[in-house]
Amino acid sequence: MSKPAAPRKVGDKEALAVGTTIRGSARKLNLVAQLIRGRRVEEALNILKFSPKGMSEDVYKVLASAVANAENNHNLDVDALVVSEASVGKSISMKRFATRARGRSSRIVKPFSRIRVVVREQEEA
Repeated sequence: MSKPAAPRKVGDKEALAVGTTIRGSARKLNLVAQLIRGRRVEEALNILKFSPKGMSEDVYKVLASAVANAENNHNLDVDALVVSEASVGKSISMKRFATRARGRSSRIVKPFSRIRVVVREQEEA
């Protein structure tokens, strides 16, 4: 007796990929996610490849994973994929301490973020 299969978290013509521990703040990651929302996958990958933002490399990997999931797991056409959703949220935060003058210390917070990318197969109109 095994567990029943979990229902899909997205629609029939959609594929999902999640990056859970991306080093950097959600605010900076959202700037990169805004660049690809609603665009064709081919165009979005080119934008991320040549973006000067540091987070774009991590978003590129998550988007490429979503495309691979669409192709291999859900048999979707890669050329017709569109980024339908790119949502960003906070993840864990590492707390560190830095020594300061006169025997004091101050807290340093090193945030992690998460990104959820959903690609959808769009019919040619």
